[in-house]
Amino acid sequence: MPVLNEERYLEESVRRVLDQHYDGEVELVLAVGPSKDRTMEIARTLAETHPRVAVVENPTGFTPHALNAAIAATSHPFVVRVDAHGFLPDGYLEDVVDLLESTGAANVGGMMRVEGDTSFGHAVAAAMSSPLGIGGSKFHVGGEPGPARTVYLGSFRRDALVKVGGFDEHFLRAQDWELNYRLRQAGETVWFTPDLAVVYRPRRDFNALRRQFFGSGQWRRQIVDEHPDTASFRYLAAPVVTGLVALGSLLGLVGLVLALVPGLHVPGSAWLTLGFLAPFGYAFGVLGATYEMGRRRRLPWRARVLLPFVVATMHLSWGSGFLRSIPRSSRR
Repeated sequence: MPVLNEERYLEESVRRVLDQHYDGEVELVLAVGPSKDRTMEIARTLAETHPRVAVVENPTGFTPHALNAAIAATSHPFVVRVDAHGFLPDGYLEDVVDLLESTGAANVGGMMRVEGDTSFGHAVAAAMSSPLGIGGSKFHVGGEPGPARTVYLGSFRRDALVKVGGFDEHFLRAQDWELNYRLRQAGETVWFTPDLAVVYRPRRDFNALRRQFFGSGQWRRQIVDEHPDTASFRYLAAPVVTGLVALGSLLGLVGLVLALVPGLHVPGSAWLTLGFLAPFGYAFGVLGATYEMGRRRRLPWRARVLLPFVVATMHLSWGSGFLRSIPRSSRR
């Protein structure tokens, strides 16, 4: 379990793991980064209280480093990733081990069941569980059991993890997707089943959501740059929309200034204001789609009001991050 600034949910997440019924040994390693809250204190108390819990430090605070450190501290043949703000359902460990053994897959997983506990959280949960908000990945919207490109969290055969070298610590985000790509390239199977669903608590405000999706977009760009065959419409839709909205807004503003400011009038410049069709068209499209989504999911009215802004934040932040990529000095 990679852990950073998780005092709100850490104890419950650990309890959900320890309450699992599994006919075999279970150890839980918390790889704790330099948190700004009481996370390390809580983690150490849990380790002192429960003999099956251990703590290792993750000085970088980055997720792939935490995962590799935790894996290195264990020796069992199955490795189950858990997030400190994700809650395992009853029977999860038994189910994933059964699937690993019955399918022969290197990694099995299911769905991210996003559950908010505020109006903002309800809106984010609806968006993240819809193709409109975050694309059509099976682990977000569901699908038939079978081989998949990636799954949520993941439960692995240790030998397969070792064979491909574990998590690539270059990828500070999207490291799970990149690992699953290498597993598939090595001839292994990544197996999805909708019967597995782990509760995920979403970000709690717009600024945190923007940072999350901007960073995800940046690192997805790195995956496409390193593995060009992974590019798809789902990855490129948000950057294309973001680019069109930005370009249309710029052309519209230039046309408006040229048309209204005395002495700057240029014949035909009024046509540039048609650029506003891009941002306004996008805005009306999002409003229409989210109105229907909120009605269908019977969201509370506060969440319905927030939903279009949440979806737009996801799209434009992810698209901006993808277009910008990570700083050149951090690229490989």
